[in-house]
Amino acid sequence: MAIIKSTSSCWNNNSSSTRCVEKKLICPKCKSLGQRVNIRTVKHLVVDSQKNRISNNDYFICMDEKCDVVYYDENYEETFLKEDIKVPIWFKEDADPKYVCYCSNVTEEEIIEAVVNKNAKSLKEVVKLTGAMKNCNCEINNPLGVCCSPYIQEVIDKVL
Repeated sequence: MAIIKSTSSCWNNNSSSTRCVEKKLICPKCKSLGQRVNIRTVKHLVVDSQKNRISNNDYFICMDEKCDVVYYDENYEETFLKEDIKVPIWFKEDADPKYVCYCSNVTEEEIIEAVVNKNAKSLKEVVKLTGAMKNCNCEINNPLGVCCSPYIQEVIDKVL
């Protein structure tokens, strides 16, 4: 079993607020810190032939671009590799295409095109030119289970 980097816990620090730390587990293969992902995301993106392996445990996504592990559960009982996922994982090094907005199928290349060749300077302009963020259902379509807007902005910032 891999080491738990931080566990889900809450405490009261003698003030009126309670603080919580999100549970993060290390990838069983590359030992990189993972990020929690909603089980709905995992259930939607794992290929049908592998769905029977999905447990009711918490799941994490390996953020290491070179690692072929995508999802793993908190007990390290199940691990899903890139080949077990319906879509390419945009931040993994061999993703093709590199979707940034999975809901509207907008790629990193299309965002760069909007900035470089169509003079888009803002998220709003990129959205208008590419159609990104029009069919939002990020919780199940984006492998991270979150909105893609910060990642679109990262691409814009990288190009500008």
